[in-house]
Amino acid sequence: MQQKSTYFYAIGLSYKKADAEVRGHFSLSDTAKENLLTQAKANGIESVLVVSTCNRTELYGFAEHPYQLIHLLCENTKGTVEEFQEVAYIHKNKEAINHMFRVGSGLDSQILGDFEIISQLKFGAKASRKAGLLNSFTERLVNFVIQASKRIKTETELSSGATSVSFASVQYIMNTVQNINEKNILLFGTGKIGRNTCENLVKHTKNSHITLINRTKDKAEEIAGKFNLIVKDHKNLQEEINQSDILIVATGAQNPTVYKSIISTTKPLLVLDLSIPKNVNEDIKEHSNVTLIHLDDLAKITDETLEKRKAFIPVAEVIIEDIKSEFNAWLDTLKFVPTIQAIKHKLKGFKDSEFNTQRKKLADFNEDQAELITNNLIQKITNQFAHHLREDSDSSDESIELIKKIFQLETTQNV
Repeated sequence: MQQKSTYFYAIGLSYKKADAEVRGHFSLSDTAKENLLTQAKANGIESVLVVSTCNRTELYGFAEHPYQLIHLLCENTKGTVEEFQEVAYIHKNKEAINHMFRVGSGLDSQILGDFEIISQLKFGAKASRKAGLLNSFTERLVNFVIQASKRIKTETELSSGATSVSFASVQYIMNTVQNINEKNILLFGTGKIGRNTCENLVKHTKNSHITLINRTKDKAEEIAGKFNLIVKDHKNLQEEINQSDILIVATGAQNPTVYKSIISTTKPLLVLDLSIPKNVNEDIKEHSNVTLIHLDDLAKITDETLEKRKAFIPVAEVIIEDIKSEFNAWLDTLKFVPTIQAIKHKLKGFKDSEFNTQRKKLADFNEDQAELITNNLIQKITNQFAHHLREDSDSSDESIELIKKIFQLETTQNV
């Protein structure tokens, strides 16, 4: 029976059309990612890769219809199909490949040149491989995207200076708060964004009044040890917030962890929420002394450095096209693999049929010797076909069709 056709899709949503609130609805926790992969495997999906960051949530995978991937996403988040349809994108085959290259190269980032996404792609590929959901196509594609990212970093200044959300937050603080080195800063959450923010705070503000709080205290102490900072217990969060001038929230909680009722200070308090979903409740703005800034506000900040980076976009795009052509060349060789495998299967069928005949005719039929000789012949014949298709790539489609007719083959193809 002929296998149903599947296609390579990139489905998801990003900062371009979905605001922080909506992105939060589709954010995937680590547990949700694991559940999604488990469900994908149970549903017969051969390969899927998950990316969920503060700026985007995406699935790259093979399916008969994109709804299979959309359903997986909505089943494991608070988002609905209706909401997804309003803000999402669906890319198929070549468009999906192009999309991953742009995302992984920092050209599709909320802050141009932010390359933190490439580590998310690597992490997603590792999780999929562990779950048995990373086929050779997707793995090869991710590797080519990593190559493009590395070349753009070394051959252009697209990522000159710090380009991440964590840097943008520190830049905002420095541009907004006077006498920054004298202010009490509290960083709540020491995941990747929290760690990067901490490093940028120490490097750029020269402030020694930085306190760290994390639900798992060991993680906060590990980071604090590098920079000689103070660590407080999670139970002291409310007390520390009310002693702070600046609060940076970078936790991974699925619901708000900071809200109006825990704030009692009357002095000016700047709150930056770097979390998706939002971890600071909007009701804190009811305090007249509180200023709340979210990710999307930070992304609007532009400076001379960011403007200069735009000049390197054309060079980055040339590099992407160069690496993508290598991937496409590899992809072209795949189109005749099913045909070669089908020829080999057909020839082995001829061999088995002939063996049955010879067993009946010859009492002393040397099956082992015949097996060795015929297998070598089959390999040489299929190698000859493979060599022809590789060398004559311009007319390989016509050659494949002719071979199929001659051998009466049926093959299936994914992309």
